[in-house]
Amino acid sequence: MRSRFAFQPRYFLFWLIYFVAAKAVFLLYHLPKTTALPSGTVPRIFGYGLRLDASSAAYLSLLPFLLFSLSSLVGARFPTDRLLRFYTAVAGIVVAFFTTADLELYRAWGFRLDATPLQYLDTPGEMAASAGSAPVALLVAVFAGLLLMGWLLYKAVVGRLAPLPADFGRGRAAVVGLLYTLLLAIPLRGGLQQIPVNQSDVYFSDQPFANHAAINVPWNVANSLFLQNAGPNPYHFMADTTAQRLVQQLYASPADTAVTRLLRVKRPNVLFIILESFTAKLVGSTGGEKNVTPTLDSLARTGVLFSNIYAAGDRSQKGLVALLSGYPNQPTTSIIKYPRKTEQLPHLCRSLEEAGYHSHYYYGGELAFANMKSYLVTAGYEQFTERADFSRAEQNSKWGAHDHILFDRMLRDLQGQAQPFFVTAFTLSSHEPFDIPIPRKFSGTSEAALFRNSVYYTDWALGRFLRVARTQPWWANTLVVLVADHGHPLPGNDSNESPTKFHIPLVLAGGALRPEARGRVISAVGSQTDVAATLLAQLGVSAKSYVWSRDLLRPVPKPFAFYSFTDGFGMVTPQGVVTYDNVAKRPITRGSQVPDLQVRQGQAYEQTSFADFLRK
Repeated sequence: MRSRFAFQPRYFLFWLIYFVAAKAVFLLYHLPKTTALPSGTVPRIFGYGLRLDASSAAYLSLLPFLLFSLSSLVGARFPTDRLLRFYTAVAGIVVAFFTTADLELYRAWGFRLDATPLQYLDTPGEMAASAGSAPVALLVAVFAGLLLMGWLLYKAVVGRLAPLPADFGRGRAAVVGLLYTLLLAIPLRGGLQQIPVNQSDVYFSDQPFANHAAINVPWNVANSLFLQNAGPNPYHFMADTTAQRLVQQLYASPADTAVTRLLRVKRPNVLFIILESFTAKLVGSTGGEKNVTPTLDSLARTGVLFSNIYAAGDRSQKGLVALLSGYPNQPTTSIIKYPRKTEQLPHLCRSLEEAGYHSHYYYGGELAFANMKSYLVTAGYEQFTERADFSRAEQNSKWGAHDHILFDRMLRDLQGQAQPFFVTAFTLSSHEPFDIPIPRKFSGTSEAALFRNSVYYTDWALGRFLRVARTQPWWANTLVVLVADHGHPLPGNDSNESPTKFHIPLVLAGGALRPEARGRVISAVGSQTDVAATLLAQLGVSAKSYVWSRDLLRPVPKPFAFYSFTDGFGMVTPQGVVTYDNVAKRPITRGSQVPDLQVRQGQAYEQTSFADFLRK
C-alpha cells in the first residue's frame, strides 16, 4: 500500500530533480559566466530557483495526479501505467527541447526562453537561418543527454505503478489521490503567501546572469504564453499624472525654435535604407572599428552624421516600428504582434502618401517573418518586393537574396519609379548566420569575425549601389536615410542591457542635401524613434501624430534615448546611462553622474508608453 500511494510524491519529485539537473546543465553550458559569479552565488541560484522549479513540477504533475485518481475508481483494466509513461515521455521531449533551445538563445539574446520565438514559427526557414551559427552537434548531444537523463531518472525515482491491493476500496484510493492533487496547489503557487510566485521571487543577486539562471524555462515559456498584455499596466511606478508630467518634460522644446534646413528641395525623393544589425561598434565614424564600413564612413563625412543614436529595441521587428512609426518598444512583447494595435500607429509611408509620395518596400527575405508584413501592408506601401520575387538563382543566402542582389533590383526599378518616391529597403546579409558571397576581408572563424565580414559585405554592396545611383537622373533630388534596425552584442559580447549593444549609426546623404549641410555632425543623444519626426520636419510634413518622436535638430533641455530589453529599460542622457531591471525592481547599472530624476524619468517613460500600448 505504501508503494502505491508513494507514486504521486515520487512523480512530483522526479520533475523537481529533473529541473534542478537542467539548471546545472545551463550553468555548465555558460561556464565562463558561471565562474565569474561571486563566491557562494551558485548554491543560491539552486535555492532561490527551487520555488519556480517546484511550481513547474506541480503543473506537469496535475494531469498524472488526476489520472491516478481516476484509475483508482476504474480499476485494473484502465492502462494507467502506460498512459502515465506516454504523457511523461511527450512532456519530457518538450521540456528537453525547450531546455536545449534556451541554452543557445540565451547566449544570443541574453534572456531566458519565453514565447518570443513563437512569432517566427510561420517562417521556419528564417528561424533556422537565425540559428545557423549555433553549435548544432553540441546542442543535439545535449538534447539526447537530457532525454536519457529523464528516462533513467524516471526509472530510478518513479518506476512502475504498483496495483491497488484487493482489500483496499477504490473510493478510498481515489480520495487519497485527490488529496495529493489538492496539495499540489501549494507548489503551484509557490507557497502559502498571498501573491503567487513569479520571476521576481527568484531574483536575489545584483548579477543579472545569476537571476536569469534561477528561472525555470518551462514555467517562463508558459507564463509568457498566458500573459495577454491586456492590463493592468505592470510597470506602474508612480501616479499616472506624475509619469505624464515627467515624460512631457523630456519632449519640451522652445516654441520659437526654427527648423534647421538640411535640404535644398522641398519634396525630395526619400530612399530609406535600414541596415541589419549595423552596430556602432563596427562603424568608424561613430567611434567604432575602422575599415569595416568604408562606404558608410564616407557618407558620414560628406553627409549629416548623428553620432549618438540608440536603437529602441533589440529585434528587427521592433526596429521597424520604432523607425517607421516613431513608436517605443515594449519590454516583454512587440506591438507588431498585434495587427489591431499597429493599425492605430502613424507611419511614414502613410504620412508621405498624403503629401503625394509613391512608395515601394524592398526586402530580400520573407516579409511574413515576425509578423512584419501585416504592419507594412497596413502602412499602405503601394508595392512590395520580397524573397518570392527573386529567382532561385538569386536566392543565394539562407535568408533569401543577398544585399547586392537586392540593390541591383532597386536600381532597375528606380529608373521607372514615379516621383517623388518613398522607397524603403531592408538589408539582411549581416544577420546570422553571416554567410556572404564575396571573399572575407577579415581573418578568423569566430562568430565575431564572421559578423564583422558580413557587415563589411553589406557596406560593400551599399557602395556598389551608390556608385551607380549617383549617375541616375533621380539622384539630385533624393535624400538617403541610412540607419540600423538594431545593434548587436558582437563584437565584445555585450550584456543584454549594455548601451553599447544599442548604439547605432544614423546618416543622411544624397543629392538633395544643401552643400553647407554636408559634413555636419549632430552629437546630441537621440533615439531610433526620433528619426520619423526629424525626417518629416525636413519635408515640411506634420509629425503631430508621432507623439513619441522628436526632431533631433531642435534643441531640448535634456536630450535622451530610451531603449527596452527583455523586462528592463535603459535611459541615456548626457549625464550617463542607467539600466533598470523590472523584475528585480532595481537598477542594473547606473553612471556616477546619473541623478535620481533620470531613473524616475525612465520609469515614467516605460509606464506611460506601455499604458499607451495597452490602450491601442
